[in-house]
Amino acid sequence: MAQHINTLIIGAGISGIGTAVHLQNDAPQRDFLIFERRDRIGGTWSLFQYPGIRSDSDMSTFGFEFKPWRKASVLADGAAICEYLQETIDENRLNQKIKFKHAIVSANWNSEAQLWELNVDNNGKAEQWTANFVVSCTGYYNYANGFQPDFPQADRFKGQFIHPQHWPENLDFVGKKVLIIGSGATAITLVPAMAKQGAIVTMLQRSPTYIATVPSVDMVYKTMQKFMSEDRAYQLTRKRNIAVQRGIYAFAKAQPKLLRKLLLAGVKQQLKGKVDMKHFTPTYNPWDQRLCVVPDGDLFKVLREGQAFIETDHIDHFEENGVVLKSGKKIEADIVVSATGLEIQLLGGIDATMDGVKINTREAMMYKGAMISDIPNFALIIGYTNASWTLKVDVVADYLARLLTHMDQNQLATVIAQGDPSAKSNDSLMGSSLTSGYIKRADQIMPRQGTKSPWKNEASYYADRDALKNARFDDGILSFAKKLVATKPTAKKLAS
Repeated sequence: MAQHINTLIIGAGISGIGTAVHLQNDAPQRDFLIFERRDRIGGTWSLFQYPGIRSDSDMSTFGFEFKPWRKASVLADGAAICEYLQETIDENRLNQKIKFKHAIVSANWNSEAQLWELNVDNNGKAEQWTANFVVSCTGYYNYANGFQPDFPQADRFKGQFIHPQHWPENLDFVGKKVLIIGSGATAITLVPAMAKQGAIVTMLQRSPTYIATVPSVDMVYKTMQKFMSEDRAYQLTRKRNIAVQRGIYAFAKAQPKLLRKLLLAGVKQQLKGKVDMKHFTPTYNPWDQRLCVVPDGDLFKVLREGQAFIETDHIDHFEENGVVLKSGKKIEADIVVSATGLEIQLLGGIDATMDGVKINTREAMMYKGAMISDIPNFALIIGYTNASWTLKVDVVADYLARLLTHMDQNQLATVIAQGDPSAKSNDSLMGSSLTSGYIKRADQIMPRQGTKSPWKNEASYYADRDALKNARFDDGILSFAKKLVATKPTAKKLAS
């Protein structure tokens, strides 16, 4: 016999926990569970264990709308984020709602039963479950494997080769030569963290990234906390930082040359003539790839003081004790860290079907950034790439709670966002404006971008917040159905 749950949330990371709180508060009539395939909460923030792991968004916007980030720190390390999530779980009594080591192997929508049929691996034991509604909060990358380029002759290297997603416990790197390959958020976090702990670090990048310095402590927020309630200070800081995020992104699109000039001027001031600006002068415009931030300029500090080094070049090939670059320069290394990004995957790798037919997410579209077209009773939470991830979680989860309540009040069993092929473009949900490697790799699985509302992804918190908050459910796109009534077989059917 299959076990049943009304609403199933997949994943106990920041998206799953946030969605659970919204459902509990705004759709309390719905029973729900969270299935987490690992043995801990936190998603990204408990999976990655490399030195310095931290958020690359400010915590007043990366935190939930309903729960203040009480510390004045602008960014937070992985452990602090997991602590924040555990507090959220404790405060909302969600501990009994989470089932750990529950990996969904396959999910099939059964149209006749109007249910999702799930095959689940419960810590090695096969179980069958059914659910009325499923919310996928698994992000868009493979937790089992990171993205690994095919480096020429990498097998010749005799040292330790590490991907940040699989950081060895108690790795001894003090006094050792460490080569970090990459230029994104992971690489610029690792360089100062490892250098300060005694590693001899070189960062090797194919092309530079725009990097801005942010203060490690928000002094305005810290002062506000002394003169008003914590909730009020948090909400004001959150509104300010959302506006700043959106303003910078809009500025980048309207005045790319001016923002480029300002960003490069900030880097030049940080480097103080000690490091060649060529390593921080990208060929693309700001926000064609995600803008990276460093607290108190820690990356620039270790570089200008000679505690770490940077090279901009391509790898020609590996040798036993390092790499040879296209320029002919050799970099010796005891440890190579391949901070080369994520392997893209949707739905946590679940084999998803409808009446036995495989679901092709690439051919679908996203309705209001919340539901995949033509798939019944299924929501997908994907955060922003140009702002804090959690901002999208809050607005979509709030919308889903209202949608589920509407269905229950009207005794509706299913909802489908009926796709509009005429509104489909060739661009992915993440759009064509970002040129990062992981964005390009995501094209193979991401739903398509729409050319008009409600299929067009505006990538704007303000637009999404207003559209979802004021959304009507009788828009001609959402198709609802009541519970099918099983009919008794007729005499003719019995005879046949």
